[in-house]
Amino acid sequence: MTAALPLRAWLDRLRTGGRTAFLPYVTVGHPALTVMPGILSMLADAGADGVELGMPFYDPIADGPVIQQSSFAALRGGVRFRDALRCAERAAALGLKVTLMSYLNPLLQAGRGAAIRAAADAGVTGLIVPDLPVEEAGGWGKQSARSGIALALFAAPTTPAGRLRAIDRQARGFIYYIPVMGVTGERAGVPRATIARVRSVCRLVRAPVVVGFGIGHPDQARAYARVAAGVIVGSALVRRLAGWRQGPENRRRIAHWTRAMARAVHASGSR
Repeated sequence: MTAALPLRAWLDRLRTGGRTAFLPYVTVGHPALTVMPGILSMLADAGADGVELGMPFYDPIADGPVIQQSSFAALRGGVRFRDALRCAERAAALGLKVTLMSYLNPLLQAGRGAAIRAAADAGVTGLIVPDLPVEEAGGWGKQSARSGIALALFAAPTTPAGRLRAIDRQARGFIYYIPVMGVTGERAGVPRATIARVRSVCRLVRAPVVVGFGIGHPDQARAYARVAAGVIVGSALVRRLAGWRQGPENRRRIAHWTRAMARAVHASGSR
């Protein structure tokens, strides 16, 4: 699907064609760097349209216990920024649209310009920085855009309309909408009021809206896919990937679950 298209145009084209993007999240180096190629291949084979690669960080304030622990384990295993770039290259070679999720500190340590250029060379087309406020996003967005990387920004149910408009102006890739309060982690069900809020946000902004946080079941993925341009599934997948090395049967179960999530997203399509 037109892999060379910029991220926003890619999402818009999928949406115009009635397809919602399935964008699973994985923590780079979890459960081990050596198995990342196999995990990425599984995601591509299972129907993922893209992947969000999470750069491990010692203080992942937006993340719940599952992703926190995966991040700490990856750091103990020696994962560095260069490893995230290698995973990005692998994912891009598989035809996955690659978005890099990194807190500010690892990017600043690598040097903002150098990190962005290296990410672009590795095939990254989107950048998510959870601790980057919209007030400071302008320079990041412009510098990333010059390298062909689109910045994504967060919005939540508590985001005022004025701030949402500012986020929409700065989000060159997509708006990452958090439909539930709190950190990452699986939730039960999807209240109708939540879907109504997502639909309302989609009508208020021009950027594609991608929904993440709290999605762990095909029914939830299906519900969000009816209204959003993309669905991100993180903690539920990361929790299962912890058992990736427990044998081929467990890997088959993980692949089966991932395929079910992809089908749920694709069967609904965005409206």
